[in-house]
Amino acid sequence: MHIRRLEESPKHHRGGQVSHLLLTAGDAGSESLSITWVEGEPESEQGQHAHHKSEQVYVIVAGKGLMHVAGEEKEVGPGTLVFVPKGALHSIRNLGIEKLVFVSATSPPFSAKLVDTLYEPPPTPAN
Repeated sequence: MHIRRLEESPKHHRGGQVSHLLLTAGDAGSESLSITWVEGEPESEQGQHAHHKSEQVYVIVAGKGLMHVAGEEKEVGPGTLVFVPKGALHSIRNLGIEKLVFVSATSPPFSAKLVDTLYEPPPTPAN
């Protein structure tokens, strides 16, 4: 059984949002999936980007956002799933006054090279 808590996960900061990498290739034998938990403060924005080899879904857990995918934009809120096709430019901005929280799943998973360049390692526990 693979368990990783937010405080134990590698983190990536961008545009006022923090991505916690909960699962990626090689974790517990995973070969086909990356999972991130993302929290964004009010007015935070994840800039436009694309994953040229991966499909992705966002599942909004809390807050309200504006999601852009391949030239379309829609407001999203808790319980909303957004599918991002391979290669599609996408981004999300927090529209609310509360924290925007979402889970992202990517398949195939992020490359180890990308993870190593973007995510800072979790803190080492004090003995």
